[in-house]
Amino acid sequence: MRSAIASLLVLLLVGCGSAWNDPYPAADRGRNILYSAFTDRPKHLDPVQSYSEDEITFTAQVYEPPLQYHYLKRPYTLIAGTAEAVPQPRYLDARGRPLGDDVDPARIAFTDYVIAIRPGIRYQPHPAFARAASGEPAYLALSATDLAGIVTLGDFKLRDSRELTADDYVYGLKRLAHPRLHSPIFGLMDEYIVGLGDLAKRLKADKDQSWIDLRQHRLEGVEAIDRYRYRIRVKGKYPQFLYWLAMPFFAPMPWEADKFHSQPGMAEKNLTLDWYPIGTGPYMLTENNPNARMVLERNPNFRRETYPCEGEGGDQEAGLLKDCGQVLPFIDKVVFTREKEQIPYWNKFLQGYYDASGISSDSFDQAVQVTGGEITLSDDMRAQGIVLTTSVATSSMYMGFNWLDPLVGGADPATAERARKLRQAISIAIDQEEFISIFQNGRGVAAQGPIPPGIFGHREGVEGVNPYVYDTVDGQARRKPVAEAKRLLAEAGWPNGRDAKSGEPLLINLDTTATGVGAKARIDWLNKQFAKIDVQLVVRSTDYNRFQEKVRKGAVQLFYFGWNADYPDPENFMFLLHGKQSKVRHQGENAANYENPEYDRLFERMKAMDSGAERQLLIDRMTAILRHDAPWIWGFHPKDYSLRHAWLANRKPSKVGHNTLKYQRVDAALREQRRSEWNRPVLWPLLAIVLVIGAAIWPAWSGYRRRETATAR
Repeated sequence: MRSAIASLLVLLLVGCGSAWNDPYPAADRGRNILYSAFTDRPKHLDPVQSYSEDEITFTAQVYEPPLQYHYLKRPYTLIAGTAEAVPQPRYLDARGRPLGDDVDPARIAFTDYVIAIRPGIRYQPHPAFARAASGEPAYLALSATDLAGIVTLGDFKLRDSRELTADDYVYGLKRLAHPRLHSPIFGLMDEYIVGLGDLAKRLKADKDQSWIDLRQHRLEGVEAIDRYRYRIRVKGKYPQFLYWLAMPFFAPMPWEADKFHSQPGMAEKNLTLDWYPIGTGPYMLTENNPNARMVLERNPNFRRETYPCEGEGGDQEAGLLKDCGQVLPFIDKVVFTREKEQIPYWNKFLQGYYDASGISSDSFDQAVQVTGGEITLSDDMRAQGIVLTTSVATSSMYMGFNWLDPLVGGADPATAERARKLRQAISIAIDQEEFISIFQNGRGVAAQGPIPPGIFGHREGVEGVNPYVYDTVDGQARRKPVAEAKRLLAEAGWPNGRDAKSGEPLLINLDTTATGVGAKARIDWLNKQFAKIDVQLVVRSTDYNRFQEKVRKGAVQLFYFGWNADYPDPENFMFLLHGKQSKVRHQGENAANYENPEYDRLFERMKAMDSGAERQLLIDRMTAILRHDAPWIWGFHPKDYSLRHAWLANRKPSKVGHNTLKYQRVDAALREQRRSEWNRPVLWPLLAIVLVIGAAIWPAWSGYRRRETATAR
């Protein structure tokens, strides 16, 4: 008995030196690893299909398009990635003859971009490049027998690499037209890349083949000039095309990898490009278990790239330039753990097991305090050395009116003026500032139009105020009173929320996918906003797929939507209200189906212009039209709040550039020290329990021993 108690005490003392609740292997302690989490499993990791934020977290670290964004500069600035430099447009007329840079855009039939990539860039090690002793590819003609013992990509023993070439970029672009891949940007790129639609038609004849060798199919507008240069020809003048060259859609794809992953039997084992991306980027995906864990590890073949030496104001003071000129990436490995619930995510961050975290509404008061309008960290957060970073996201959240609806829409000239005043009245009544305060914890800026801060065309101050929803008082925007909304409603023929002729109450239908407790609170709040002007709101909740179908068919009246910038240009927001992008008529992104001839004409001019004073004037006029017509209830631009521990450096938020892991640095020794301090086991209660149990059973044990001894005598 005494030896058993002594053994237990020894175990307890040994345990005092380590954290019992550490979720990671003991062998990883002190290593140069960044720990993060993800909530939704990625569906597509193939660059031509992937288009969600959950996916680009991984794809942007693996694939390298020719361009990227400067990590620190704001406004966002394009710089070379694998390319030697940002390509300059070359304008051509309909006969292919060169035109000057200052030519009228109407004369430009084509624009050529010649991209020169850097020599010597190599792919990550991969079985697709492996060769047998004979010199033939080792794994490009596999049989069912060859795949019998294969479960993951790591089960292939041989792997090799090769140099990146211009042909790989051409091959990757051809995949946009692949008949089985269904790229989400194919429709848009078909409008610009010469010959892309024709290639898609030709490839349909081969759609049943397990692998289509795209090297054998010509794409008229894309060709390799030599080993390190290729040309892309687009229709007309489209300055925004450069931004697309910084997205994974335009990353290279080696034909060997495409063939390797297209072999029969691969898809059944998830051995596809949707599961295992291949690239030249700083990291490679070595573990893919989207229900539990994703792991990125340093690509040993990554090209030489260094940390930037310049940024924007405040970066020097924030310590973001300390690593100027240092070779990237800093981190050897990134471990992502899936967290379906916010509470365990948050608790593990506080324990030091995640290096950074956002702030959910449930944790906001614990993390942040608001004093005199200033947002600061709480005392507990500061005591832990946690750092807060805030930024306004390049996003717009809004409620859209269906322009084709006979009540709230503007397509019918006979009722257009009445519907416009109705839309303006509702826009005034819904207090976005109150919504931001209650449901966003103040994390947002009320929108005055479609363009968020940080994007060219956005106006600050008095110039940026929407005069149909706000008054300007002492240089500040102040929402118009409810009385003004009621006046507009009466002029629209709905005094006190009732039809002036029939006396019927005014009903507005809102379609939403929102469910749950949080959603109910928002809907209750929204009902109160409509009640202020005596309008009845009818909420029609549905699942996401059904909601999307209703939006596609125009079977909605009012709906919630949002948009995050694909690239930092006003065209990427203004096109959401372009008539040719109507969801119902053209299957575009204009979910409100808004159409205004003047706006559309100005948009066609604005989208082809370089940013400058003339373009700003056009945007101002377009914004004025939108404010007057009110096809959206201008909602808000979210503010991103990000927390990081003191041991994580060089972390700057970005909603546009996503290849950011290579810039971040971890002080693993400091992290290990803090984890040990914060997660030290409290053992005295357990020791006390052991002693109490020992004291309780000791008399019985002593009596038993005495009887045994007496019997033996």
